[in-house]
Amino acid sequence: MNTQIDPVACEAVDHSPAELADHPVTIIGPAQGWQPVNFREIWRSRELMYFLAWRDLKTRYKQTVLGGLWAVLQPLATMAIFTIFLGKVAAAHGADGGAAFPPYWLFVFTGMLPWTFFANSLSFSSQSVVTGANLITKIYFPRLIIPVAAAGVPFVDLAVSLGILSVLMLFNGVLPGWSLMYLPFLVVGLSIAALGLGILLAALTVAYRDFRSVIPFMIQLWFFATPAIYIQDETIISPRLRALLPLNPAHGLIVNFRQAVLGGDLDLYSLAISVAVSAVLAVIGCFYFRRVERTFADII
Repeated sequence: MNTQIDPVACEAVDHSPAELADHPVTIIGPAQGWQPVNFREIWRSRELMYFLAWRDLKTRYKQTVLGGLWAVLQPLATMAIFTIFLGKVAAAHGADGGAAFPPYWLFVFTGMLPWTFFANSLSFSSQSVVTGANLITKIYFPRLIIPVAAAGVPFVDLAVSLGILSVLMLFNGVLPGWSLMYLPFLVVGLSIAALGLGILLAALTVAYRDFRSVIPFMIQLWFFATPAIYIQDETIISPRLRALLPLNPAHGLIVNFRQAVLGGDLDLYSLAISVAVSAVLAVIGCFYFRRVERTFADII
């Protein structure tokens, strides 16, 4: 987007270009080719992004009885199911509590919280452009803020869930260690991974509506392809597979999220690989989104 004096606009208000020298006219035109993210333009539209996120939050919890507690029902229910059906398996492998392992229910819950945040951020951002079609066809604004704002609700859900986790840990005498200081950086990493792929899928969903059905199925498969959520004994996974698992960004970030919460040492190998993959996804997603966003209003 370029800013310059438009003679046509000057004539429309009966002023000469010289009189409007201090009042430049913003000319909006479609970007051509591959374009980087215009962070300055997004910063100027930060208030709109805030109101879009606030609108989504109010819509999510409008006329609900439990309110924010819905944010923890999914991880709590999943934790209960895995503890009932897989808890004995973990105990049989010597991975149910003890000095080396936390209780299995706590292991699952500290894996479900970052996974739920990641999955919801990915789901909401990937569907956001199609659901915001009315706004896109009426006014101009940086289209990229739509999927970014859609990730605001999962942030609130995660904050509520972490509060519940803190209570459960204190009640069971489990205290976090110094590694808790890395938790904000790990949340940022999960956000980058989810938004990178979510932005890419948001652009693809506009052109190919099949993705609206593919994305929930993909997230379901991704859950089971991330054993860090529910497998506690590393002897179950071969060393070769453990070396490849961090290519799944959710795996490496969830492993280290749990370590940060429970006071363990970070797995720097899995963290480095997963962060690198997240960054690549973010770059690819943003560049593709910027290339095709000029067609959104025509085909949405």
